[in-house]
Amino acid sequence: MKSALDKLLEWYENLTPQNVGRVSEFYAANARFRDPFNNVWGIPAIQRIFEHMFESTVGPRFVIRQRMLEDDQAFVTWTFEFELLGKHYTVEGASHITFDQHGLVSTHRDYWDAAEELFQKLPVVGGFFKLLRRRFSA
Repeated sequence: MKSALDKLLEWYENLTPQNVGRVSEFYAANARFRDPFNNVWGIPAIQRIFEHMFESTVGPRFVIRQRMLEDDQAFVTWTFEFELLGKHYTVEGASHITFDQHGLVSTHRDYWDAAEELFQKLPVVGGFFKLLRRRFSA
């Protein structure tokens, strides 16, 4: 599985609109992908998430920070950088990935705090999320 994980993460770090169509090289036909905004099954739906990423942001890129692999499961920490509305954003997150017997991703779940990493940094709604965070912090 180490080879499968290495290839997957290399693809993520070099993801472009031109190679986004390689999803089927890394994900099983019935794979599930879940993040704070999506919960989809299958290669076409997963590919659409990445196509949408390139349509809605400027210069998106993943930087892999750490990886751990045990049997058919991996845990990866990463930084996602992009521009939106002329402003640079950085999102810190992690992924739990499981592989099938063929070394293809069967489940991929991203964990990141959408409120802290994105919403509170946005104009207009950011102030509201900062207020909520202050209100509910101990």
